[in-house]
Amino acid sequence: MAGERPVTLQGIAERLGLHVSTVSRVLNGRDGGSARAASGDTARRIRELADELGYRPNPLAAGLRTRRSNLIGVLVPRLSEIVMATIYEGAEEAAAAHGLSAFVTNTHDDPALQRERIAMVLARRVDGLVIGDAHLDGAALDLPALRGTPFVLVNRRTDAGHPSVTCDDRLGGRLVAEHLLAQGHRSVGVVAGQPFASTGADRTAGFVERYREAGLPVPAARVVHSTFDTAGGRRAAHQLLSAPGDRPTALFAVNDFAAIGAAGAARDLGLRLGRDLALAGYNDTPLVAELPVPLTSVHSPMTDQGRRAVDLLLRRIAGEDVRSEVLAPRLVARESTGRPVGPPLP
Repeated sequence: MAGERPVTLQGIAERLGLHVSTVSRVLNGRDGGSARAASGDTARRIRELADELGYRPNPLAAGLRTRRSNLIGVLVPRLSEIVMATIYEGAEEAAAAHGLSAFVTNTHDDPALQRERIAMVLARRVDGLVIGDAHLDGAALDLPALRGTPFVLVNRRTDAGHPSVTCDDRLGGRLVAEHLLAQGHRSVGVVAGQPFASTGADRTAGFVERYREAGLPVPAARVVHSTFDTAGGRRAAHQLLSAPGDRPTALFAVNDFAAIGAAGAARDLGLRLGRDLALAGYNDTPLVAELPVPLTSVHSPMTDQGRRAVDLLLRRIAGEDVRSEVLAPRLVARESTGRPVGPPLP
């Protein structure tokens, strides 16, 4: 009704005969704070009356009291990439569950733009950052202003060991190698992604490591770096499949979209997936199961990475010492890797 005065904590306290601080701790508490503020019965009465009167917290006032903005900034290379969009969904979901708001900005994997966007996010006085575009050298994370703000990496790690939540990408690469070795593939190539990203570097390293253990080292010329998109995957696969000498019988692309590009290169050259060429990708994005030849891919827990990154960040904000978390991958075999071409290899 027009002219009605807003419901306040003081008003609720007076109706219940309680101190306003008790009401405030119950209604504005987080992570169990309400249980410490009052008995279960008192907390229940406070919440019931607040619901009945239509009480709504004032986030601006709460921020002034706690010196918290209740904002989390998330940096990604491109939100148009389904992997990062899915990770961001998990982060936003976890933030909302804790009464926080998340916002995202794109950096296009450009170190200068990364620093610029970090400064922009920090200017909004966020409580912390989730950074999904880190380079292995951590170069964009050396801003002095960032030293006073908690942050957590997601999807990628750095050599400096900043707290992160990632998939076990090295293991994921090994899983693909195990699968192709079991199919009898001796001659293989890798569409390796960009060398500054731990995702590409670790997936490639795990794959090459397992082939080396089998006594089949992958020649350096059979590892071709590319952008993490269809165009990059197509160019790299053309290079691998058109090189002089024996053509690889199998390719591992460290990203599903690069794998889709590689499938295009195979089509250009008249090669049939699952018959003339085995192909595997990484991330197991929903699209790949619906392709004309469904793609073998490593399932990465993308949504969980986003959720866990926010949980880890909140622990850092609370002053806890935290350790990086590594989530388990899982290989999903489909028609693109076809049938065995020979006996299993060691």
